[in-house]
Amino acid sequence: MKNFESALDAIQDLTKRGYTANLSLEGDTIDDKAQGIQMTADDFKINEFYRFEGPSNPSDMSIVYAVESPKYNLKGVLVNAFGTYANNSSSAIEAKLNYHQVNQ
Repeated sequence: MKNFESALDAIQDLTKRGYTANLSLEGDTIDDKAQGIQMTADDFKINEFYRFEGPSNPSDMSIVYAVESPKYNLKGVLVNAFGTYANNSSSAIEAKLNYHQVNQ
């Protein structure tokens, strides 16, 4: 796994490597709004993730995920907060994202 100085550095590297979809966490789905795609937990896999902790600002605490979906033929980036600003959803999506943080 690579090391990056910032979330922006990780996003730029992933984009260069073909992770071009801008994904967002929307309740029980991860969405690519540009293509009108809503993925459930079974529709994607997490290839990589990078965790960033700001030295003094809790809003800097984020995780950048490299997400791939063979079903929708897409590769994209999902940025999600952790810590104070984390989404505490109990959805299958959150469970999958958290599983990868703990088990990799």
